[in-house]
Amino acid sequence: MDLKTLVYNTRSYRRFDESFRIDTKILEGLVDLARMSASAANRQPLKYLIYNAPDDCERIFPSLAWAAYLKDWQGPAIGERPSAYIIILGDKSITDSFNADPGISAQTIMLGATEAGLGGCMIASVKRDALRSELKIPEKYDIILVLAVGKPAETVVVEDIRNNDVKYWRDVNGVHHVPKRTLDELILKL
Repeated sequence: MDLKTLVYNTRSYRRFDESFRIDTKILEGLVDLARMSASAANRQPLKYLIYNAPDDCERIFPSLAWAAYLKDWQGPAIGERPSAYIIILGDKSITDSFNADPGISAQTIMLGATEAGLGGCMIASVKRDALRSELKIPEKYDIILVLAVGKPAETVVVEDIRNNDVKYWRDVNGVHHVPKRTLDELILKL
């Protein structure tokens, strides 16, 4: 898959085939891609927690908020939930400024997931205190992002933005529509 195709196919998926199990080695490989990515001042302050056991996934799920624009949807139903999570932590013993590292890392992992035939969603809306308590995450780590990973079980369509409305939505067939600004709108000619 060329880079353009890979980027265009790397979407935020929120419904998965929960029965599809992801091997730990695949998840480690995704983190290895992030490990090789750029890091501000080469500090490399990010750490990762990997979970793929159904019981662990059940423990993580209640700490996450899903799809704020979909007001009548409380998140994936049982059977549609992610089968793995990668939690990105910031190690405050290295630095307390993580700069762009989490974004670079998360996107690299998501690109790798797409290449592996998987999909995911970067979740920043996290009940951090609850998740910290549930997983016994030491205070020296900031919980930055939770990456939900699984085998996508939904169709996501990208389309040009209309009326400056950035809100994603689902049609009557459950297809997830994501409006994107046009290239002409993004490239300024000053």
